[in-house]
Amino acid sequence: QVQLVESGGGSVQAGGSLTLSCAVSGATRGVSYKTYAIAWFRQAPRQEREGVAAIYTGGGSTYYADSVKGRFTISQDSAEKTIYLRMNSLQPNDTAMYLCAAAEGYALEPLRQNEYKTWGQGTQVTVSS
Repeated sequence: QVQLVESGGGSVQAGGSLTLSCAVSGATRGVSYKTYAIAWFRQAPRQEREGVAAIYTGGGSTYYADSVKGRFTISQDSAEKTIYLRMNSLQPNDTAMYLCAAAEGYALEPLRQNEYKTWGQGTQVTVSS
C-alpha cells in the first residue's frame, strides 16, 4: 500500500504563501506511480473535511475547490514522486490541518474524501490576520 508523508505547513500572516509537499512511496504491487489520483484535503476544528485540490499522476489533470481556485496550485514532480500544493493569498479561513490522500486509478469525484483509501498524517497550516 502506498504511503504518504506531508510537509511544509507552518504559520503565516494573511496574504502570505506556503508550499506543501506530499511524498509518495511504496506503490501497491503492480500499480505504478502513474496510476493514482492524489488529493489535498483540509480539516479545521469542528468543520467537515474539505477537498481542496486533486491531480491525476498519469495525465496531470487537476481539480480545485471553488474556495481555492486562482489561489492554490497543485503540481507534481514525477521523478521525485512528490505532489505539491502552492498556496497564495492565504486567509485566516484557510487555517486547517492539510492532509494528502491517494486513490488507485480513477476517482469519479476527485475532491470527495470517500474516493480515497490512503491518507497521510497531515501538516498544520495557520494563517493569522
